[in-house]
Amino acid sequence: QVQLVESGGGLVQAGGSLRLSCAASGRTFSSYAMGWFRQAAGKEREFVAAISGTGDSTNYADSVKGRFTISRDNARNAVYLQMNSLKPEDTAVYYCAARFHPPPGSVGGGQHTGAEYDKWGQGTQVTVSS
Repeated sequence: QVQLVESGGGLVQAGGSLRLSCAASGRTFSSYAMGWFRQAAGKEREFVAAISGTGDSTNYADSVKGRFTISRDNARNAVYLQMNSLKPEDTAVYYCAARFHPPPGSVGGGQHTGAEYDKWGQGTQVTVSS
């Protein structure tokens, strides 16, 4: 059974950086598309970034383009989210999610509502102070 565990959240000042990690169990990790989502208090969950199994396709929400970078290391069964130039509005619980059978092209060209994903981590809090 696949398990996802996020880490790396914390408190940072505006303009600072954090790197989130998501450790995954499972023997077929390299076939999963992986995504990062976030949910701020009182708001709906929103898509942040996604990456294909091979890592050759990525997708970002407009609000984080140019500031966040998603990457993965299939040898370590891990996916990362490097967050730079953080803003107070980035404050949220961040979740990683796995999509077990992503259709071709679904990372770059598909929707990322969250409903497409099959497994979720427990989340890690990111707080950006002004």
